Amino acid sequence: MLDLIVRNAHLAGSADGALVDIGVEAGRIVVLAPVAGERLTNAAEAIDAGGALVSAGLVETHIHLDKSHILDRCTPSPNRGTDHMKRVAAVKPGFTVDDVHARAARSLESCVLHGAMHMRTHVEVDPNVGLRGFEGVKRLVDEYAWAIDVELCAFIQEGWTGVPEADANMVAAIEGGATVVGGAPGYDPDHEWQIRRIFELATRYDLDVDIHLDMGFTTHDMDIWLVCELADRYGWGGRTAIGHGTKYSCLTPDELDRLGSRLADSGVAVTVLPATDLFVTGRHQDHAVLRGVADANVLHRCGVTCSLSTNNILNPFTPFGDGSLTRIANLYANTVQRGMASELADCFAMLSRQSAKLLRRGDYGIAVGNPADLVVWDAADAGHAVATAALPLHGFKRGRRTFTREKPVLHRPG
Repeated sequence: MLDLIVRNAHLAGSADGALVDIGVEAGRIVVLAPVAGERLTNAAEAIDAGGALVSAGLVETHIHLDKSHILDRCTPSPNRGTDHMKRVAAVKPGFTVDDVHARAARSLESCVLHGAMHMRTHVEVDPNVGLRGFEGVKRLVDEYAWAIDVELCAFIQEGWTGVPEADANMVAAIEGGATVVGGAPGYDPDHEWQIRRIFELATRYDLDVDIHLDMGFTTHDMDIWLVCELADRYGWGGRTAIGHGTKYSCLTPDELDRLGSRLADSGVAVTVLPATDLFVTGRHQDHAVLRGVADANVLHRCGVTCSLSTNNILNPFTPFGDGSLTRIANLYANTVQRGMASELADCFAMLSRQSAKLLRRGDYGIAVGNPADLVVWDAADAGHAVATAALPLHGFKRGRRTFTREKPVLHRPG
């Protein structure tokens, strides 16, 4: 007898739209049966998707659990100010392991309830917080393994060059379990030194790279070219990603195509973070304000691995958020003006297949033998899920139900 059957499922990326039954045993998909053929029977649990979209669990590639839910202690900058980092830096000394753990758990649970089953979270280890944020988030990895796979990217937010304690904290976090090394060279007096140090540590400890990069609106001083050069030199293609890239929204079409070709050749992935990038970009302008959201559809067309992610939840950098990646994709598609069915389907892929590729999840997707990480959506297909910012109805991690959301019912008079 099977452990689980999900009937009448429309699979994301299905070419012909034919419905299937998904059979699960011992946490893995063991059979995909076309509905037109012999039906699966005898399971401990069975649900009927009713022709709705069923996808693999979504992938959150770039989020900051450690500094989420802090608006009670530091508000956003008034009058479109730009001191977001200063405001967060001022409260980081008050973070405790338990405080970080509690706030991060709230955000993590919200992400799970919105369909995320894989995550890379960035954790700051600047001297003013030390390893407290890292330790608070690290506790969640095992505690929530039943619902989501979490990997930790340690990074320095506030400047690394000439700060020995920052470097020591980074090494300690790596040796304490971080599997990705990152940074924010835009806040460093020496961008190049920080980027080279990131690759030095990544290659020494055999870690992936994920860097906050090229935030702003000038294009003559982009750091992406050095990142591509080092990815080529060290053979780190497919293991290197950058987040934000707001400067890429200011490139001409030809320049963006040239960047896309370079990124694709070097195997450097890009994560676009529309909620934060919209909120913080263009604050030097009082009209015709820049959007600051890079067009991932163009980069994807060039062969670049692209993802869309949350970044911050309820802090001065982004005083919004609920962990919904479909909401993020909807916001992104509105901003870059992508509305064709194929473009919206690509956006959903940037929450799922493309994001899984960025995290190097070789066992991702709805296929026989893969883990049964399944989400049933209140949507007809992948593009519809993005267009409507759809909510998930059921989630199963390795075949075990992790959440249920009831569809709303309209109560008509009489």
